[in-house]
Amino acid sequence: MPQPTSPELALLKCLWKSQPQTARELHNEVGVQQQWSYSSTRKVLERMGEKGLVVISDQGNKKIYRAKVEKLSTLAAYARDFARRVLELEGPIPAALFGSSHLVNKDELAELENLINEADKQLESKQGDGDV
Repeated sequence: MPQPTSPELALLKCLWKSQPQTARELHNEVGVQQQWSYSSTRKVLERMGEKGLVVISDQGNKKIYRAKVEKLSTLAAYARDFARRVLELEGPIPAALFGSSHLVNKDELAELENLINEADKQLESKQGDGDV
């Protein structure tokens, strides 16, 4: 699954806090902050549905949105990418990076650290086998 863009991540963070939500509810919380028009918010949500980032359902004449991607696995992918590509870090990445985050609670930190570092272990294993 592709990594969400910055606008998509803003909408996902809103959905992870409270879902399901309508496009209007998401626009009122995220779109206004981002200075998007309502049609821009709806277009981003439509693209997110096409990419498999959200599930879109109809409720009467409204579209209802739910996050399809999991919060912790998405955050772990971002952390790995940033640590490797930007900071050029090697080795385990501590989840303490998220210690004061409003997105992750204390119970989720250990799981997040496992997700961040498990993907690296799998990649190292494949490289050792000559698969990559």
